[in-house]
Parts: sequence; structure tokens; C-alpha cells
Amino acid sequence: MIARLRLFPLHAVLFPGAALNLHIFEPRYRQMIAECLATGEGFGVAAIADGAEAGDPQVIPHEVGTIAEIATAHELPLGRYFIQTIGTERFRILEVLEREPYLVVRAEIFEEAPPSRGLDALADRLHVAFEEYLALIVEYSGNELGTDPPEDPAALSFFVADALRVSESIKQRLLELTETEIRLRAEIDVLERLLPQLRRVVERRRAEIELRRARGEDIFHRTAPDPLLGTYFSLN
Repeated sequence: MIARLRLFPLHAVLFPGAALNLHIFEPRYRQMIAECLATGEGFGVAAIADGAEAGDPQVIPHEVGTIAEIATAHELPLGRYFIQTIGTERFRILEVLEREPYLVVRAEIFEEAPPSRGLDALADRLHVAFEEYLALIVEYSGNELGTDPPEDPAALSFFVADALRVSESIKQRLLELTETEIRLRAEIDVLERLLPQLRRVVERRRAEIELRRARGEDIFHRTAPDPLLGTYFSLN
């Protein structure tokens, strides 16, 4: 299906089923959100390939993005908005139609290719690896992560892609994949390379805690686990 979409380029990748909260303060995007609310339409979110989020009319977005449906919108002083959105369908930009006051594109809405075989075994492998990944992050940071992964293989693949603490470029690659099986395999590959490093980070953290206990010092958790956030991989 071909559609005309208002576009919000961001330094972030939105996946189907994922939540995205935005504080809208730039005048052109305040206008865009007001129009979306008036018409009941969503807008496209595409990661930025080149340029800046704010004040850059020549920003270049990646070709593949996700439509954001506005779940709630709160109008703030000075015409600003705080909105909560959910990612729905993916799209591929075919043509930029307008750049002022904001980007408008002609885009093809596309769906996941139907699987050629059952994916339960792959989904189970990803579940196991991802559960260990989450457990290590929770142990390191002390912050509980509340949402359970979905059972459906396609939904699981998008859920994991959103949750992984990897670079924007890897997330974009995962978004662009059109087959669930390939995305599941790619995520298993990322986790199998990431987990040994996370285990070492957590082991060092455990040793640090034991040393502090032995010294009678306060135990604290890291709210920003930089060794985890700083670990990136290539899917080439």
C-alpha cells in the first residue's frame, strides 16, 4: 500500500509494538502533531542517516521507518506537547514530497514476509539468551524490567530488537529485515557475542560488591550501566 506520511526524523529506531514518548517543542513538529490529532492520523518515525533532529530542514532519514500511532497527548504551555506513541506498521520511503514546514513523504507500507517454516525452535533459543541478557542487566543496574517478552516469533523479534542495548545502526538493520527468521537469527548472533562480555562485567560487579561488604561500605547500583551501553556489534 502506498501512503502519504508526515515524517518525524529522530536519532532513534522505532519498532512495531514498541512505545515511544516524545516532548514536542519545535514549532514545525508542534504543527505536525496538532494536524495528526485533528485528523486522527499517525506519523512516520525514521532514524536519521545524516543531519540533526532539530532545526535541520535538509535532514536525511533512513529509507525504512515505522508509523507511530498517538496513544495519548498532553498539551503543555507554549503550544508544546507530550505524546505517548506505539509503533505499528513499517514503511519504505519512495519519495520526499515536501520539506517545509516538516518532511512529508510518499511511502510504501509493507508487512513481514510469511515464514516458510515453523520458527518455534529459533524463538525458544532467542528467549533463553534474552532472558539471561535481561537478568544480567537487572543484576548490574538493580532496575527491574517489567514487561515479559511475547510468544509470537515476529513480535518477539521486534521486542528484542527494541530492548537490545546496541548501536542505532544495528537497530536500523534489524528493522529493515523483512523476514522473521533472519531477524531471530541475527539477534541470537548478537546475544551470543554480547553475553560473554556481560558475564565478565557482572562478575566484576559481584567482586566489587563483596569487597565493599567486607569493608563495611555502602552498596550501590549503577543506574547507567556504561559497559553495557557501550558494547556495539556489527552484523556484517
